[in-house]
Amino acid sequence: MGTSKFDIADYLDSKEMIAEYLNTVLEEGDSSDVVNAIGHIAKAIGMTKISEETGLSRPSLYKALSDGAKPQFATIMKVLKAIGGQVQVHPI
Repeated sequence: MGTSKFDIADYLDSKEMIAEYLNTVLEEGDSSDVVNAIGHIAKAIGMTKISEETGLSRPSLYKALSDGAKPQFATIMKVLKAIGGQVQVHPI
């Protein structure tokens, strides 16, 4: 019996799950973790759909959201908007 590789994108199947995942990473992770999480979410939604909504090519998205990438803030904002998210600041 074989095992399959765990892929978080397989479990990001609702807006609520996506929001919970991203908020957890924002609270507990670093900037690299946030970029990776946004990449997982984009993969779960579909890179083609995100590409169409952002105007960025699929290869550019994969590169910008890959492990160790340092995408421009404008790219992150475009992808966040395409995945249905927004950035809010709450006082601590």
